[in-house]
Amino acid sequence: MSKPAAVIAIDLPAGLLEDLRRSVTPIVTGPDPAAVDAALPRAEGILCSALFPMDGARLALAPNLRVIANFGVGYNNVDLEAATARGIAVCTTPGVLSGAVADLTMALILAIARRLFENAAYARGGGWARREPPPALGWDPAGKTLGIVGFGRIGQAVALRARAFGMEVIYHDLVTAPVEGLEDCRPVPLAELLELADVVSLHVNLDPSTHHLIGAAELARMKPTAWLINTARGPVVDQAALREALASRQIAGAALDVLDPEPPAADEPLLAMENVIVLPHIGSATVETRAAMRDLAVRNLVAVLTGRTPPACVNPAVLQARP
Repeated sequence: MSKPAAVIAIDLPAGLLEDLRRSVTPIVTGPDPAAVDAALPRAEGILCSALFPMDGARLALAPNLRVIANFGVGYNNVDLEAATARGIAVCTTPGVLSGAVADLTMALILAIARRLFENAAYARGGGWARREPPPALGWDPAGKTLGIVGFGRIGQAVALRARAFGMEVIYHDLVTAPVEGLEDCRPVPLAELLELADVVSLHVNLDPSTHHLIGAAELARMKPTAWLINTARGPVVDQAALREALASRQIAGAALDVLDPEPPAADEPLLAMENVIVLPHIGSATVETRAAMRDLAVRNLVAVLTGRTPPACVNPAVLQARP
């Protein structure tokens, strides 16, 4: 009996790839877009990065496709409406990366508070050795207000860490029911959160409702001493409006693990601003987290192709509709 054919558009360790071969036949193994496109007409499944576009044009190349297994928690790279209409399951890797992203978010809050990047540059550049005036003093997180936009798994994990540092947590989310263990975190409208928070941290999925969720009007509501943190997706923020708010010191600064587009152009102004920290999308970049993500993505792929229910599907109705 032949095994279902799948495109593996990310690099997998040899051991995991060998395990995968027991259930499916990989017809491409690697992130080469041209090779992927050439193989899609034969593919019943694809395992790809959450940054790999699976738009209508690419879906049209794959008449036999049954599952898109994303390596990542997001799925904004997929034309979900088109995939669902064709009965294609779209799977992601939620949960396993929540801790890593929350750790990075908390690290950025602490870096901002204690001016770690400025002080590291001061020491490395010789300012300390030359006894030049040091950077300005930092501030204590304890007693400050953290506003979390999006209170799902990652947002809640950030709240747990922030509370351990004595921060007051408010949040904005579609769901406002109390969360067990986080009952002291208060839901508020977005406008109120922006006005009250000393740090605003974004943890929403990217979809039409959250595209440019933070624009000029929202940035204008923030305190001039407040910082914006984005470890979600770049297009959640109107980047042109953010550049203007930072240049005019309308807000104190921004710490960004994601940009729009990625990677940015070499002359992207945010990269040169003193009140901006930019990281190259490393929210899940730990050995343990990436291994767990790969494992879950493979399990999603194999489950659908072998007629079982995948661990994490964002459009489960397509599975129920199958004979």
